[in-house]
Amino acid sequence: MLAVIAASAFALRDTIGKSAFDERVMTAMGKVPRHEFVPIEFQPYAYANIPLPIGFEKTISQPFVVALMTDLLDIKADDSVLEIGTGLGYQAAILAQLARKVYSVEIIEELGQKAKQRLRQQGCSCRTQDCEWLSRLVGARPL
Repeated sequence: MLAVIAASAFALRDTIGKSAFDERVMTAMGKVPRHEFVPIEFQPYAYANIPLPIGFEKTISQPFVVALMTDLLDIKADDSVLEIGTGLGYQAAILAQLARKVYSVEIIEELGQKAKQRLRQQGCSCRTQDCEWLSRLVGARPL
């Protein structure tokens, strides 16, 4: 998976503005077991560079896209990150390797619960929340 991400970054260097991703991002991508964040029936495809369905008409992004988004954030070790759309927690797990604190909000309760469980099993210190928490935080109600 890491080799494909690196090759894709190099091939798209003119488009993305760099030929390689930050080493911390690549280390995080190699450390987080992607197969633990996809439904069991898709685990054989977990390391392919393709998005995979996670239920509720949602997908886990392909590894290259996760690496690109994460690299563009330029996260420092003392940063706090708010992620909107936890899904099953894969991106949050990657972010947790890089940032001091990660807060992740998921509007679909079942996905949020599954993400909490998966993140806990992986020892991630992310704080996952539902949409009501975010509403209270900003003093608004979801539409």
